[in-house]
Amino acid sequence: MGERSPSPERSSDHQKPHIKWSDSYTKAHTAIEGLAALIPSLPQSLSSSETPAAALLHDSAVAAQVSDLLRRPESGAVDDNLCAWLYETFHSSEPDLQLVVLRFIPILAGVYLSRVSLNRPLAGFESVLLAVYAHENKSRNGQSVAVSVPDLAHSSVYHETKQTAKNASTELHLAVISPALEPYGTVRSTRRARIVGVALELYYSKISEIPAGSKIEFCEFCKIWAGQKTGEDEEEEGKSERRIILQWELLQPILRILGHCLMGPAKDGELFTAALSACRSLNARAMHDLNPKAILATGSLVKLGEMDKTESAVDHTEIPISDVISI
Repeated sequence: MGERSPSPERSSDHQKPHIKWSDSYTKAHTAIEGLAALIPSLPQSLSSSETPAAALLHDSAVAAQVSDLLRRPESGAVDDNLCAWLYETFHSSEPDLQLVVLRFIPILAGVYLSRVSLNRPLAGFESVLLAVYAHENKSRNGQSVAVSVPDLAHSSVYHETKQTAKNASTELHLAVISPALEPYGTVRSTRRARIVGVALELYYSKISEIPAGSKIEFCEFCKIWAGQKTGEDEEEEGKSERRIILQWELLQPILRILGHCLMGPAKDGELFTAALSACRSLNARAMHDLNPKAILATGSLVKLGEMDKTESAVDHTEIPISDVISI
């Protein structure tokens, strides 16, 4: 008696994951081959990896080469091949490859915002930022990002009260943390902060998957944007010349990212130090600008970072030695 052939439905279901994986694998290899023509050297391990997109994301040597190219004086122009590669890679619609592009958003946005005042065409940088913005606009479907905030005017179910319950106590009180997006096809001075801010919001939404090196680069650019020289930066000239206008729609995602770098679950000493230094620089800038909202936000992050740093230095298992007898 011959073996029974699988049903068409089961055979089809069995093939779907393979086709999806093969398509992602091919797109990742195509992206790697395109990048190989742009950077000085590409490790052979990327091409032989079973997960090439993930290997590309976490390869520090490749990241350093890409960062160097993005920092070149002529980078960001309309004919910049690296910007074209970032643009096409993000439009691949593969989440792992899009994550690779997001890994370089801090340095791309950092160099871009620092050069805006030079009045030079930066269409290459802007094309990548607009691609990220359009992707986020489509995913939000015209909706704003809001969170539910407890209404302190009404007692909670855990508190006794003599007041009669009001119907309004069941109503949601929403706070908008990111307004609805409008479709933009070009970058203008009035839109720039919003477009870059949305790119940083998407970066923040994936921050747990981003390598620490990218976050450290972000912290360094925060100090440059603040334009405040503190400690080791006093001898470095030129950082104050690249300070930018820190509008709230840009500063808000910056502070969320720094908050993760300070208080995130994955403790990294170098990242923590860089984030705390960036918060201090931004706090000094807020004090200089007399911006109450920014002073409160940055000052709170500085205090949280210093508290965490102090608690980490205390050994709570050590028995204190004192001449005072407590009764």
